[in-house]
Amino acid sequence: MPVAKVGAVVLDCPDPRALAGFYAALVGGTVEGEGRWVDLEVPGGPTLAFQEAPGHVPPRWPETDGSQQFHLDLTVEDLDAAEKEALALGAKPLDTQDRSRTFRVYADPAGHPFCLCAC
Repeated sequence: MPVAKVGAVVLDCPDPRALAGFYAALVGGTVEGEGRWVDLEVPGGPTLAFQEAPGHVPPRWPETDGSQQFHLDLTVEDLDAAEKEALALGAKPLDTQDRSRTFRVYADPAGHPFCLCAC
């Protein structure tokens, strides 16, 4: 029997409202809250929460002597169309050259890595 359930996935960032807006445009949902903590209620998924971290340093990807900490895998039907939308929203490509793969890696506007996956 589990001891707990996942309440939210929390991302540190310099501007919680802006990053919540980026992910709301990418995956849908409703942004709630202001200030240092903002939630994104995602339909059919876990809550994504964004916490202000004034000294936020984004993970470096790929990093051979460190870790990316974690990343989000976002399932899509059409990689090319999803990529176009993500880039228009402010995502930055990290590993997108191999077009034969079923995934591509990007960074959100605060530098967190995420994958668009047609898996």
